[in-house]
Amino acid sequence: MAIGSTLFVVPFGLIFLFSGLIVNIIQAICFVVIRPVSKNTSRRINKFLAELLWLQFVWLIDWWAHVKIQIYMDPEEYKLVGKEHALFLANHKSDIDWLLGWVFAQRSGCLGCAPAVMKKSLKFLPVIGWTMWFSEYLFLERNWAKDESTLKSGLRRLEDFPCPFWLALFVEGTRFTKAKLLAAQEYAASAGLPVPRNVLIPRTKGFVSAVTNMRTFVPAIYDATVAVPKDQPSPTMLRLLKGQSSVVHAHIKRHSMNELPETEEGIAQWCRDIFVEKDALLDKHLAEDTFGDQDLQDIGRSNMSLLVVMFWACLLVLGTFKLFQWSSFLSSWKGIAFSAGTLAIVTTVMHVFIVFSQSERSTPAKPKSVVPSETRHDKQH
Repeated sequence: MAIGSTLFVVPFGLIFLFSGLIVNIIQAICFVVIRPVSKNTSRRINKFLAELLWLQFVWLIDWWAHVKIQIYMDPEEYKLVGKEHALFLANHKSDIDWLLGWVFAQRSGCLGCAPAVMKKSLKFLPVIGWTMWFSEYLFLERNWAKDESTLKSGLRRLEDFPCPFWLALFVEGTRFTKAKLLAAQEYAASAGLPVPRNVLIPRTKGFVSAVTNMRTFVPAIYDATVAVPKDQPSPTMLRLLKGQSSVVHAHIKRHSMNELPETEEGIAQWCRDIFVEKDALLDKHLAEDTFGDQDLQDIGRSNMSLLVVMFWACLLVLGTFKLFQWSSFLSSWKGIAFSAGTLAIVTTVMHVFIVFSQSERSTPAKPKSVVPSETRHDKQH
């Protein structure tokens, strides 16, 4: 990591770790004390607490890196966003797609209740993983024999969720790269499938399970297609930490859950067809550098994220000042060693987080390659 980004990561990491531990302690108390009495009250409190943490990443996008996210969506459909449960389906373009989704969720009032399907290893990441666990994210092992029941039970638990929520799915299962695209193209050509140009072939098991288990209480699918203009660099976590800006376009179409077929094979084919449409839409964007067929929705910039970061920063500075004022903490070798160790831990945690953010999102079945192994066997599931 470059020196410049390291100088930013340490204070940002201190604020995030400090605030995260406070949030996690309160979440744990609510889980033990309040949730057994009132699950809905516990969930509403957790929504607020999670937002206090996730807004710091929204601040990274809005105020530090000045990444501009342009949303193209039908005005009538846009009015429903944040007022209903939804399944959020998107192509996996970069290592911060999840964060771009968080920005849109924050503008829609759903930041604290926007769970996703994640790799199980993320659950053990300090602060971030713990907050996701309390927020009812779904953690899978990429082994369908184990994940099928885990996914089903996790999806059904959301049925009585008291606030509008989004469940995010990246059905390509891995981040888009040229090498993975080439492998997907070779597979598609050999299997007689439409050959993709801008997306990978979706793995449909998780999507089929989500639709089957949620269609009675989730009325909509938000079909998001993300693209970066040709004259803009692709945003990454490292670029965000360096404060480097970019522009991202997102075309979002709402589909009623009632539109989908009833059979599992029909649902799987619907998902594959959607990605064929995404491919064509991305061709159009590549040619025109815009999703001009839809109205551009102004989502602005979040003042709340700035206020939250300032609040946590002031609280940390005040707490540190009082600690040093009331004790001779830094005058002892133990105090100096503790401070140095804290900085090392913060730097390590943030580095691990960057590595995890660049790794692949979870899929319900562990693939042997970048093409979906279940494509040949969808009819059997």
